[in-house]
Amino acid sequence: MPKPYPKEFREDVVRVARNREPGVHLKQIAADFGISESCLTNWMKTADVEDGVKPGTTSAENAENRELKKRIRLLEQENEVLRRAAAYLSQANLPKMMYPLVRELAAKDAPIRVPVTVTCRVLKIARQPYYRWLAAPVTDAELEQAYRANALFDAHRDDPEFGYRFLVDEAREAGEAMAERTAWRICSQQGWWSTFGKPKRGKPKKPGPPVHDDLCAVTDRHGVIRHVFAAEGPNQLWLSDITEHWTGEGKLYVCAIKDVYSNRIVGYSIDSRMKSRLAVAALNNAVARRGDVAGCVVHTDRGSQFRSRKFVHALNRHGMVGSMGRVGAAGDNAAMESFFSLLQRNVLDRRSWATREELRIEVVTWIERTYHRRRRQAALGRLTPIEFETIMTAPATQAA
Repeated sequence: MPKPYPKEFREDVVRVARNREPGVHLKQIAADFGISESCLTNWMKTADVEDGVKPGTTSAENAENRELKKRIRLLEQENEVLRRAAAYLSQANLPKMMYPLVRELAAKDAPIRVPVTVTCRVLKIARQPYYRWLAAPVTDAELEQAYRANALFDAHRDDPEFGYRFLVDEAREAGEAMAERTAWRICSQQGWWSTFGKPKRGKPKKPGPPVHDDLCAVTDRHGVIRHVFAAEGPNQLWLSDITEHWTGEGKLYVCAIKDVYSNRIVGYSIDSRMKSRLAVAALNNAVARRGDVAGCVVHTDRGSQFRSRKFVHALNRHGMVGSMGRVGAAGDNAAMESFFSLLQRNVLDRRSWATREELRIEVVTWIERTYHRRRRQAALGRLTPIEFETIMTAPATQAA
């Protein structure tokens, strides 16, 4: 069974279909994006249901049904707590007498396993004293400090350029609200500073080491480091980078991933913020469309998005290998820079863009329709990326 297309890709195709010019049929748009007309029709029907144009069950309603089932399961757990707690509730003035019940209900071999959170809420006891009783004594203040420090650390690792005021917002979204002064104190104690902080006197620090080795660099007989971007088959070497462009609503960021074998853009993600999730979404979209990518080398620059913990974990999860060029060396990722140069000339700089949505549609249309299926490349024998992959992978499949 083929893997489903990424959600972001489906939404972009529907946007292009809805904003098509008069006389352009859905069959042509489906061909431009490499899908069937029936597939595009189904996507548009689903989008019409989501937008309320047509009747049907939306994804929000499906999510609501899942939440209702979750709520029913939670009520069953609470009922089990009350049923088993009859003997313990008679000694409500002694909270520690209830702790064995909490542990018993949370055990793996319990008939109805009830999380500690649910049991403590039903019995109206705090979880922290229970955990102190269960393990080592930890004060409430220390536990709260640890949770806050952990939330700030996660946000700092994902976006090292954020100062403590921005880290407060990220920690609040993660469920750990605190004052800015508290965040400053924790960051100061741990030495977590923004990479864009005020310049300090003295000799500047050198850039930190990359999280991956440079697997595309070779040294010639003169000792000069050069980069070789070549692959004998698909899904062997990918390149990735991020570009940005202004619109009337602010900047729009595009992260794209290119397969060196056919120069095809195998995955991309477009967002209004340049965070680590932009690079992770592009990688996940590429994996969803390409299938087996274990062992594939992903070469990037040393941007914070590609050095983030989330991106490294995504590489490991898919069995891929990371590679990074040097600092300030555009030639270390020249093949990807050439693609963004084409995008800049053909789309971004052609005119001014009023909205991010308008620019997004143009970028997606140019990649899928023009670059993939109409623009022939000399390096591919005057073939388009789609034609090259179709012709070159068919013999390999037959030989196998």
